[in-house]
Amino acid sequence: MPTVTVRHFAQLREQRQKETETIEVPPGTSLQDLYALLFPQQAAGELTVGFAQEHRIVGPETLVMEGAEVAFLPPFGGG
Repeated sequence: MPTVTVRHFAQLREQRQKETETIEVPPGTSLQDLYALLFPQQAAGELTVGFAQEHRIVGPETLVMEGAEVAFLPPFGGG
């Protein structure tokens, strides 16, 4: 099974209570699938997130790559 490193930011980091974690996922897992696995309460659309893999913004349908670094990017505030 592919192993990925997931980086968490802002409120997602607070929910998981960690900045990074390594996870095994079944082959064919998309980033959206992984997000739903880690954050089931948000997967229903409560929080709009961006998806990144290997420091590139990608779509939610992107398949997780073996050994990749994945990040879920919550909305950033500021002004």
